[in-house]
Amino acid sequence: MPSAKILESKKATVQKLVERLNNSQAGVLADYRGLTVDQDTELRRNLREANVEYTVIKNSIIHFAIKEAGLEGLDSILEGPTALATCSDDVVSPAKVLCDFAKKNEQLEIKGGFVEGEVISIDEVKKYASIPSKDVLISKMMGSMLSPIGALARALQAMADKASEAGVENMSDITAAAPAEEEPAAEEAPAAEAAPTEEAPAAEEAHAEEAPTAEETPAAE
Repeated sequence: MPSAKILESKKATVQKLVERLNNSQAGVLADYRGLTVDQDTELRRNLREANVEYTVIKNSIIHFAIKEAGLEGLDSILEGPTALATCSDDVVSPAKVLCDFAKKNEQLEIKGGFVEGEVISIDEVKKYASIPSKDVLISKMMGSMLSPIGALARALQAMADKASEAGVENMSDITAAAPAEEEPAAEEAPAAEAAPTEEAPAAEEAHAEEAPTAEETPAAE
């Protein structure tokens, strides 16, 4: 039976791993059997450069840690040697580094993983691996933000070059010398349409009835 000292040491190890799992945005479990020393060294270097923590841990320790961390779904993949790669600030890096390495080194086998407290399958790990890394996304975003600024700078430089060729010293002189843009002629107001008038009643209705002719008037008796 393990001594009390050994049990306390295991509990401390489990608690440390629980904190690591809870503080990680993502993690991947893998079977590293078959990797040579050189391959293992290369893998660790790649993970370290991506700010990914990588350790080999006994399955018994992982079993207790994932239970406390609410990741019991990983328990079914705890077979054979297990290496754990986690990252506290990126959901993509652990999957990307391990999957990219596994493509060139078939000895490394991806078991599964988790993202933001949710267990994911091997296929889902591969999907995360296909997403550009955080650094690449930031680079693209900065490029899109700087593109309009670059266009403005080039336009200003072109204006400065034209001013230099024309012997103009100040940019304000260019504005003063530039012909004023013709203001668009005011659109002619549409002619007011005559207000519709009611048609005059027919002549026979408009004029008073004609006086009867002499023939029609009875003679005075």
